[in-house]
Amino acid sequence: MKRSEINQSMKEALELFKEYKIALPPFCLWTPDEWKTKGDETQEIKDNMLGWDITDFGQGDFDKIGLFLITLRNGNQKRADEYPKTYAEKLMIVKEKQITPMHFHWNKMEDIINRGGGNLMIELYNSTEDEGLSDTDVVVTMDGVKHTFPAGHIVRLTPGESITLTKGLYHRFWGEEGKGTVLVAEVSMTNDDAADNRFYDQVGRFPAIEEDEKPMYLLCNEYK
Repeated sequence: MKRSEINQSMKEALELFKEYKIALPPFCLWTPDEWKTKGDETQEIKDNMLGWDITDFGQGDFDKIGLFLITLRNGNQKRADEYPKTYAEKLMIVKEKQITPMHFHWNKMEDIINRGGGNLMIELYNSTEDEGLSDTDVVVTMDGVKHTFPAGHIVRLTPGESITLTKGLYHRFWGEEGKGTVLVAEVSMTNDDAADNRFYDQVGRFPAIEEDEKPMYLLCNEYK
């Protein structure tokens, strides 16, 4: 991705958060120069990758395959003694027809919540023992109600609705065409994007960046 594309996504997100009256934690608004003044007191932010996370999954077409996220809080799967939080929270912005590729998590269970805007479409498959796509029925809970769907079913989450995605459950999602951008929240067990994503197809989790302008804010994988 071009840095200008990342910066533009940040600007658009800030406008959307303003519209929904969502305030971000201070570290999200530290500039690169301000980060240079920070010391060990901010290690939790760095080690647990809090902050901005914008990716095209290495596919080179963010509007078609991509996702905007901000991690607000997180523990650490590998360093639980040092960072004992067992939970994580994210905000996500999903555009119409913008796909997050099919994947599951080995260790993380999560609730995906449509907080407003358009409709979020989520395609679901159980995983097989060899991590393929199963043809078995999928059983999920949506806002406390259990549902059984055939393999490959696409769930529509309208604003206010949520779904619980259990470990090993394949899912991909996008904003429904013609319904607008979706503001999504994620409440989950501890998140580890470096080691807990099993993508069905070969993709990259973090983007390669072409520095065509200065960064507005650092991404969560750029602190080091």
